[in-house]
Amino acid sequence: MTLSPDDMIMFVVWGIPINATVFYTWIVMGVLTVASMLLTRNLRADVPPNRWRTALEVIVQGIQSQIEEIAGGPSRHLLYFAGTLFLFVAVSNLLLVIPGFEPPTSSLSTTTALALSVLVAVPLFGITSRGLGGYLKTYLEPSFIMLPFNIISEFSRGISLAIRLYGNIMSGAVIAAILLTVAPFFFPVVMDLLGLLTGMIQAYIFAILATVYISSATAPSNPPTTQENTP
Repeated sequence: MTLSPDDMIMFVVWGIPINATVFYTWIVMGVLTVASMLLTRNLRADVPPNRWRTALEVIVQGIQSQIEEIAGGPSRHLLYFAGTLFLFVAVSNLLLVIPGFEPPTSSLSTTTALALSVLVAVPLFGITSRGLGGYLKTYLEPSFIMLPFNIISEFSRGISLAIRLYGNIMSGAVIAAILLTVAPFFFPVVMDLLGLLTGMIQAYIFAILATVYISSATAPSNPPTTQENTP
């Protein structure tokens, strides 16, 4: 049994071996690109929305409302990043219904890359929102003694994101493979349905955690407080 698609070489291009992780990642990217082109080709005010466009708008508005609840206000800049993370992880897991497809999220290299993207996005969003000095100052809060602990905390977030996503996706694949050897006709259907459910949950959790981390980096250090007038 192959535990990771990294070990599966699909083909070689100019002497460079392309493993299953890269190959299936290209498939997910292609599906997302083609689907977005088809759904938005008639995206005009004078064209009545069809059911696919309506479904897309519901998904986008749902993601946006979740982000605004976490960020505490309009955060369209987070929509593109967190929404892309959610769609990539969700589509990767939904394509499990295709026989032979190995989700790239079952590879530690993919989940690490996704976690690193969040790790890089946090300071970028923080610097954009607060400025370089304002963001670096957060590492000294509440005291300069916390500097090493804040740095360790920042990196531990990325590690926990990668291991959490990889562990949940990989555990489902291992359990399905074990049950397949025990009862090859009944359990795989149940595990596929369970895998789809857990995959969507993991996509949601991953996007939410990324939004929480970025929102904490972009939130003002000293939010304004309202004082009531006393007579």
